[in-house]
Amino acid sequence: MFKILLIEDDHSLFSEVKERLSQWSYDVHGIHNFGEVMNEYTETKPDLVIIDIQLPKFDGFHWCRLIREHSSVPIIFLSSRDHPTDMVMSMNLGADDFVQKPFHFEVLIAKIQAVLRRAYNYNNDHNELKSWLGATIDLERNRVSNDKGSIELTKNEMFILKVLIDRKSKIVTRDELMNRLWDDQRFVSDNTLTVNVNRLRKRLTEIGLENSIQTKVGQGYMAIEKESL
Repeated sequence: MFKILLIEDDHSLFSEVKERLSQWSYDVHGIHNFGEVMNEYTETKPDLVIIDIQLPKFDGFHWCRLIREHSSVPIIFLSSRDHPTDMVMSMNLGADDFVQKPFHFEVLIAKIQAVLRRAYNYNNDHNELKSWLGATIDLERNRVSNDKGSIELTKNEMFILKVLIDRKSKIVTRDELMNRLWDDQRFVSDNTLTVNVNRLRKRLTEIGLENSIQTKVGQGYMAIEKESL
């Protein structure tokens, strides 16, 4: 049974979502003190966090940023705010998906299932360590390390990197990446993929792997095979 921490201050919505998710055998926990979210997160040890943007004391962006400093746990934002910058901000902070209120419960379930599959199933690959451009890719720990340092990636970032290095020197189309990530493109915006790839590139630059993922205009992305940076 997956444990979900639902950070939502609308009591009626929280109760409804908890009841519906419980019917799918998810163990749903809420927040008692919205000024102590990190303490309750640490005590709960969830497999997935669903968080609203507008919350008492501090907004969801604040708590997402703090969670990402300590963990790569999957995060889904749930919000009535519909400005594109909210989605971009959530992805830049390391969120895995964004659901806009009001929503069809079937859509929320589909996104939860897709995020959990990405987070906890793909790492069952028999080869949990990969080598690329002198770096070690640790699929189990979502970590990339080389002689210049080590970075920890989000589940989405690692999944994208894994798909690209499995096909290194070959173009992977945006459509294929979106299908592999979210199973159904109807549940994701094209901009979300762009944000995730850009964030992955920025993290790789921190350990000297700038330009290691190339954009092929009108086609997709490609991980280079030889160290020619």
